[in-house]
Amino acid sequence: MNTQDQPVTPDSGATRSELWSAMKRATIMMVDDEPITLEIIQMFLEDAGYTHFVNVTDAREAIDTLERERPDIVLLDLLMPHVSGFDILQEIRNHERFEHLPVVVLTSSSDAPTKLKALEMGATDFLAKPVDESELVLRVRNTLAAKAYQDRLTYIDRLTGLPNRQMLLDRLDWAMKHAQRYAQTGALLQIDIDRFREIKEALGPSRADALLKGISTRLEGACRESDLLNVLSETESSAGLARWGGEEFSLLLLGQLNPDSIARIACRVLKAMDEPFVIGEQEIFASLSVGIATFPDDGADIDAVQHNAAIAARSLQSSQANPHGAFQFYCKELNARTLTRLDMESELRRALNRGELELHYQPKYAVDSESVIGAECLLRWQHPERGQIPPADFIPIAEETGLIVDIGQWVIDDACRQLAQWLAAGLSPGQLAVNVSAQQFRHRDFVSSVADALTRHGVAARHLKIELTESLLMRDPQAVAAMLTELRALGVQLSIDDFGTGYSSLAYLSALPIDELKIDRSFLTHVESRRESAAIVRAILALAHSLEMNVVAEGVETAGQLDFLKAHQCNAFQGFLFSRPIPAPDFTALLPPAAP
Repeated sequence: MNTQDQPVTPDSGATRSELWSAMKRATIMMVDDEPITLEIIQMFLEDAGYTHFVNVTDAREAIDTLERERPDIVLLDLLMPHVSGFDILQEIRNHERFEHLPVVVLTSSSDAPTKLKALEMGATDFLAKPVDESELVLRVRNTLAAKAYQDRLTYIDRLTGLPNRQMLLDRLDWAMKHAQRYAQTGALLQIDIDRFREIKEALGPSRADALLKGISTRLEGACRESDLLNVLSETESSAGLARWGGEEFSLLLLGQLNPDSIARIACRVLKAMDEPFVIGEQEIFASLSVGIATFPDDGADIDAVQHNAAIAARSLQSSQANPHGAFQFYCKELNARTLTRLDMESELRRALNRGELELHYQPKYAVDSESVIGAECLLRWQHPERGQIPPADFIPIAEETGLIVDIGQWVIDDACRQLAQWLAAGLSPGQLAVNVSAQQFRHRDFVSSVADALTRHGVAARHLKIELTESLLMRDPQAVAAMLTELRALGVQLSIDDFGTGYSSLAYLSALPIDELKIDRSFLTHVESRRESAAIVRAILALAHSLEMNVVAEGVETAGQLDFLKAHQCNAFQGFLFSRPIPAPDFTALLPPAAP
């Protein structure tokens, strides 16, 4: 951004020469009704290497100029017509944006009361008139050096060295006023790191910080102002990157922008993540979701622009995952969709207490006998006004908000309650399989909560099966293995869901206490018509049997698929060929009586 818009904040490791070079870029505003005094002071400071000056000879224009130019230091004469320096100093100190701005008072008065009054009102330093060149340069340098240090504490993110949220908001405020005054267009790009919460839990805090620093370095390279201006091909353009907080960055653009030029910048940002990051000995790929809000079109104030950029970024994270990242411009339809999601989040929080959630059961059948041997528990939401809401509409919201932990615990508890009811009725329900999300599994009380549910309902652990995705198993393998061992010690069965879609190794699988593999439905779809699909299924079956694991095939819809599974000794299957997911009363009707 322009120098008026950013505090002088050299890098934390800057040398004296680098610090001095940064301070020379400072904007110095001088307020004095004597033009000759301004000329002399500017000449002295130019000789010292300073280049950016704002001169005000009419004191009535001082505050408006201050707000427009946002200088790094003010040299203020006390005795002027129309408005005194004391009045200007008072306004500066009462201004939220400038209450800590350095103000060096210029005065020909030598009496102590005048100096004391200025100090009490917040003057930073004094210079006597006529100004001595050496003293002027020294006091300006020392004041700017102190300001640079304070600005770094206030405006710079310690981890990445980028401008922080506070500086970004200051820049955005200035940019929006500048755009309005000069009929320019601005854009705020909110840059979110996809799945960073999961990555952080897998890597640990220190390695996650290393990844954040690596990403910020890549973004700095992609957002270097000189390079961006070449992409924008505009003479009156500027750009500034900041860390908004957590896993969020922001890029502020200003100039004669259009959607194509903004999109080119967004593509440049996404491309910066093409190569993996090496953290320790591990390669990590990161992708970004970039939400874009322009101003003044997408907002008349800071909150609106930032909010709308966040909505656009969030819309990407709520849709189909893109391994290469994506960008999205804000539109009113996105806002309406976000409001709908917020309403659904509020209602979902109440749904647990209102008894609106229920389990349906997808029966599992033995391949050889085609008899019912259990079921997979599937969550359903019966809304009192909207009717049945599909899981695809509310499960992502539950995961995003953390509600999935409480909901997942309810599912386990209700499955145990239903098992107890069937067993008490003299029926043989087999095993009920419950899908567990990554958030729920990693919760510190997960194992104990499973044990508590079994104990509370008096159900033997062998009747409960926990299904985990293959990708979950690959995050923090040592911690995962320890938790699986604890669950296995309870007597709970363990299953890998959607097997074949992840990247787990044979050696890793053989070391885990897994009882069952579930073949993902995508492999079954073409098992009758494509040799490669049939070969994959045969290989999974052979792998599982060699490890003494059972195999369940998901999504069986044709008799031909079932015949293939029989021919290759698959243990169990589920799918629409025999039954869709059904409510508890319908599943009860399928259960055989318990053996005497």
